[in-house]
Amino acid sequence: MKNIKTITLLLLFLSIASYSQPGKFKEKLQQKKEQVKSMKIAYITSELDLTPDEAAKFWPLYNDFEEKQREIRQERIKNYMDRSQSSDKLTEKEATTLINQMETAEEELHQLRKKFITNLKGVLPATKILKLKKAEDEFSKKLLQQYRDKRK
Repeated sequence: MKNIKTITLLLLFLSIASYSQPGKFKEKLQQKKEQVKSMKIAYITSELDLTPDEAAKFWPLYNDFEEKQREIRQERIKNYMDRSQSSDKLTEKEATTLINQMETAEEELHQLRKKFITNLKGVLPATKILKLKKAEDEFSKKLLQQYRDKRK
């Protein structure tokens, strides 16, 4: 789970940074995001060994879950970035508000995951739901390792 957060934050920071860069950087970043998404789809599909019927029901749920998760994280980062730039000048009340927003975002993510799993129970057997979590974690580890290897 920590690796997923790390990769998500990395991608979000890169996307935020891309707003100030010329169009080519944005295009490359978008291509990289699409490439990672394609790799993740292929990896999860392979690891879960989804039947065509399962895949037809699973992917819309998963894509919706991922999109909502991205929105919550993006909003959390935006709030943090807006306030953290002047973190030395935050009042106690502002800091408390920021912490409350962070806790609320974490709770939203938790509730979203619970709802997603509940929805999956009607689509996939429990063993494949567990495999999904493992596949997501393994994919994140592999992606992070590739990133580290590339930087060497």
